Amino acid sequence: MRVVMFGYQTWGHRTLRALLDSEHEVVLAVTHPRSDHAYERIWNDSVAELAEEHGIPVLIRNRPDDDELLTRLKEADADVFVANNWRTHIPERVFALPRHGTLNVHDSLLPRYAGFSPLIWALINGESEVGVTAHLMNEELDAGDIVRQEAVPVGPADTATDLFHKTVGLIAPVTVGALDLIASGQTEFTPQDRSLASFFHKRSVEDGRIDWSRPAQEIERLVRAQSAPYPSAFTHHRGRRLEVLSAVVSEGRYGGTPGRIFHREGDGVVIVAGPDAHTGANRGLALTRVRTEDGRELPAPEYFTSLGGYLTARP
Repeated sequence: MRVVMFGYQTWGHRTLRALLDSEHEVVLAVTHPRSDHAYERIWNDSVAELAEEHGIPVLIRNRPDDDELLTRLKEADADVFVANNWRTHIPERVFALPRHGTLNVHDSLLPRYAGFSPLIWALINGESEVGVTAHLMNEELDAGDIVRQEAVPVGPADTATDLFHKTVGLIAPVTVGALDLIASGQTEFTPQDRSLASFFHKRSVEDGRIDWSRPAQEIERLVRAQSAPYPSAFTHHRGRRLEVLSAVVSEGRYGGTPGRIFHREGDGVVIVAGPDAHTGANRGLALTRVRTEDGRELPAPEYFTSLGGYLTARP
């Protein structure tokens, strides 16, 4: 089939690579300009460069809604459009243009985690698996019928970076497998159960701020979700920003006020956490490695030379 590809960053790059390695023909690539957004500088392999290396025409757009682009898309005479990590709304006059519609590839197990940063949100929320879904696009974001979907388990120590590497490998089989089904003449696919749908916003640095009134288990997942190269989870100590690079849920139960720097346990320093921390029924969070405001990385017991005082969400 003749394919026009919409994509950005490494997800789009891997999708284009999969298409180039398939029996389908890529006739045009549309991608975004480079961005200074903290999360868009990560995993930023260039769709434009890969397309140009293979002689594929490239159009760069923030939004796919101008008349010139529509003309080029009509001239491409595509059987199907394929989108992965396209960051702005694709209007119906675009996604309905090709003969078989538009296949969107999304890194979650739809209908859950539609929208942005699904792997990070899924890890924070303690999901047991993540995956990649290819679905036909309709007027509602990430809501069309599912053509193919594959999942991988989330391990107890997995970071968001680990989940990226697990799921990016699913892009090729999910995308090409879905296209092969469409090319075979299949037209009936699996409708999404919209009662299970959830939609998430783009993450920003602010979303890494630690709230010590949350359970330690949730904060520990936040720390793993904000693994390098993502901006680290952070708190404040004595008015200065302190990044938490690694942490584990404590073995003991610790009571008191959330954020209290309380006890050395193993290789970490335990911080009291949880909405009902005053009961003494909660595990704490044992910080094991931190980064100071001036960029020094060190084991938490070396940073906390004395106990007492508090970690706070803001200076």
